[in-house]
Amino acid sequence: MRVWTLLLLLLLLLLRSDAVHSDSEYLIGVGSYDITGPAADVNMMGYANAEQIASGVHFRLRARAFIVAQPEGNRVVFVNLDACMASQLVVIKVIERLKARYGDLYTEKNVAISGIHTHAGPGGYLQYVVYIVTSLGFVRQSFDVIVDGIVNTVVQAHENLRPGSIFVNKGELLDAGVNRSPSAYLNNPEAERSKYKYNVDKEMTLLKFVDDEWGPSGSFNWFATHGTSMSRTNSLISGDNKGAAARFMEDWFERKGSVRMDSVGLENDGIPRRISNIIPNVHDTFSLSYSRVVLTKTQGITRHAKPPNKEYAKPKISRTEDHKLLEIAASFQSPPGKPATKISSVARRVRGVLRQVDKPKFVSAFCQSNCGDVSPNVLGAFCIDTGRPCDFNHSTCGGKNELCYGRGPGYPDEFESTRIIGERQFRKAVELFNGASEQIKGKVDFRHAFIDLSQLEVNLSRVGVSEVVKTCPAAMGFAFAAGTTDGPGAFDFKQGDDQGNPFWKLVRNLIKTPGKEQIDCQHPKPILLDTGEMKLPYDWAPSILPIQILRVGQFVILSVPGEFTTMAGRRLRDAVRTVLSGNKGFGSNIHVVIAGLTNTYSQYVTTYEEYEMQRYEGASTLYGPHTLSAYIQEFTKLARALISGQPVEPGPQPPDLLDKQISLLTPVVMDATPIGVKFGDCSSDVPKNSTFKRGDMVSVTFWSACPRNDLMTEGTFSLVEFLQGKTTWVSAYDDDDFCLRFKWSRPFKLSSHSKATIEWRIPQDATPGVYRIKHFGAAKGLLGSIRHFAGSSSAFVVA
Repeated sequence: MRVWTLLLLLLLLLLRSDAVHSDSEYLIGVGSYDITGPAADVNMMGYANAEQIASGVHFRLRARAFIVAQPEGNRVVFVNLDACMASQLVVIKVIERLKARYGDLYTEKNVAISGIHTHAGPGGYLQYVVYIVTSLGFVRQSFDVIVDGIVNTVVQAHENLRPGSIFVNKGELLDAGVNRSPSAYLNNPEAERSKYKYNVDKEMTLLKFVDDEWGPSGSFNWFATHGTSMSRTNSLISGDNKGAAARFMEDWFERKGSVRMDSVGLENDGIPRRISNIIPNVHDTFSLSYSRVVLTKTQGITRHAKPPNKEYAKPKISRTEDHKLLEIAASFQSPPGKPATKISSVARRVRGVLRQVDKPKFVSAFCQSNCGDVSPNVLGAFCIDTGRPCDFNHSTCGGKNELCYGRGPGYPDEFESTRIIGERQFRKAVELFNGASEQIKGKVDFRHAFIDLSQLEVNLSRVGVSEVVKTCPAAMGFAFAAGTTDGPGAFDFKQGDDQGNPFWKLVRNLIKTPGKEQIDCQHPKPILLDTGEMKLPYDWAPSILPIQILRVGQFVILSVPGEFTTMAGRRLRDAVRTVLSGNKGFGSNIHVVIAGLTNTYSQYVTTYEEYEMQRYEGASTLYGPHTLSAYIQEFTKLARALISGQPVEPGPQPPDLLDKQISLLTPVVMDATPIGVKFGDCSSDVPKNSTFKRGDMVSVTFWSACPRNDLMTEGTFSLVEFLQGKTTWVSAYDDDDFCLRFKWSRPFKLSSHSKATIEWRIPQDATPGVYRIKHFGAAKGLLGSIRHFAGSSSAFVVA
């Protein structure tokens, strides 16, 4: 009888096991890893501004990935990078490493790697000359950290694969993007424009991943707006508005999921932070009818945490309590800098401390779409000399493009604009996440091909007349050099130029004179740089490009290697949707999203009509006026193969140019401090007996060393610590926090002396108490040895 009882219990346990018995159609895994590159000396990718050199961190960059697999079938991987764009060379090396680890489980066919298009990340990681000129060539450190980060992210997602469900939702977000080239958009047929309410796509589409055991594990959404809230003069590494939105949402979920008896954070209605061990232990927790109140006793002060989603008075301290705190703070003066270990900054990181070891970390990604003509600077473009709107057709001010700038919603504060546009995307994503009810069901599949866009034949049909045209070798027009209202160019270039300038044509001809066939093919674009035919010291621009479709049930991702404009993206989506809608395997409710800047980068794709206007986007459409038609033709081939179950020809392989890369970036020779000064010593401390209020800026400067010596991957350069009790310092804010900035500088370029300034804008919901600021760094000796160090400020009071 006892044996039968044991067998029955075993059977019940097996039936309750998610690993054995699950109604889920998919295995789902998510992952995330630090890809913050060198925070010094390296040119930033995006604006092509040679003077925009990294010198610190606004907040750290990450790779985020999801894997969806059918237990006995196909799987797909989507990686979203806090980077300007994907790199063909990065993809090649990532796939090599994944194949070495997993065989043919993950290949270029079922792995998509996409960039959010921040213009505030280190450059030098692409393989074509035109994209690494301003970074003084290839930057191995930028390249390696991205490759390593992607591989680690995919490995995490793979190891997290568990039974789960996927839900989709979509909705309009009206105030996070405007069209920065409306005159080009207006050149599209009126009948086509009349089908749409707006001249940019306002729809956000979100996937919600739900683990069978743990509940929600992640969300990825696609929405079109440029990563240009941070300006062309910013020098701090930043994920811009989409990177900020991702952090806000991950913080929101961690906060939402961390409200427990044993570890709880103070609620707030502003931008949230992740729960961390900054929050004192809860000694008394109880619930009221409509809210939660937390009482904490720390440093002799009683604080009340505000109820969720309710207005509340900020915690205040009396004069007596302030005096007690100042006495405590006075006992913690800035000590001399001291040696540290390589993992010191990793160990002190704020985030993830309270996460259960066996529970997957919640991952949220804000992915890029057809953002080609979409600006986050939603107040419009104005002349900085007069304050008047810029010229409509050419985006100039008195004929000069350099004076025309777009304004973000936080103008003139670019950090505030980044926060606002990020918050708007975050809030829409939370709304869609909470309301997601349509479940994804059906096959997992994919199709991928390489195409040579330098000479592709395209079949065009117009009003019953068919003709065959060709794409062209890559070339950039004169308006490319004019830049955009997000980041104007220089000299006398202007948008909307379909003629060119005799002087600049002469300069162009000294580099490479385009032939008649190329000039005719690219017409009406006047060629400034004939990049597709420039081969010294190696290829200046790509010609072989990847196209890819990923399918998860009724959800379809079109991976495109460039920036499609609004109307170009609409035409591509509609063409693919038309093919798929005729197949019963998809049903009628198909969700098709464009993942821009994916798997490699080839600049812009406009419609034929927008190309004729030769604004920046048209001048940057590399392969001529029929580029979009070529993409539509080739993507519809993939779509037909997807529904028929037939394979596609892989196409020509792109080159691996790693061995040909040239780098002119000066290495770090050595770091030093003045005589009698140690690395980590305070150069400029907080004032003695300081009390700050929320909203104040606290600034501390340390003697430091070049951040290129150690990128502090999954660690932090800067840290704000909170005094718990009278002796224990706990981590409160670090490089991942929007309120903390790490700024690095040296007196002149080749100086071995340098300083790090850490600025902390005290959040409105900061807990009153005693704080200090800490800095982690690594110094390079004359013989190449690396010595890690740490420094601390004197303690101060936040009242």
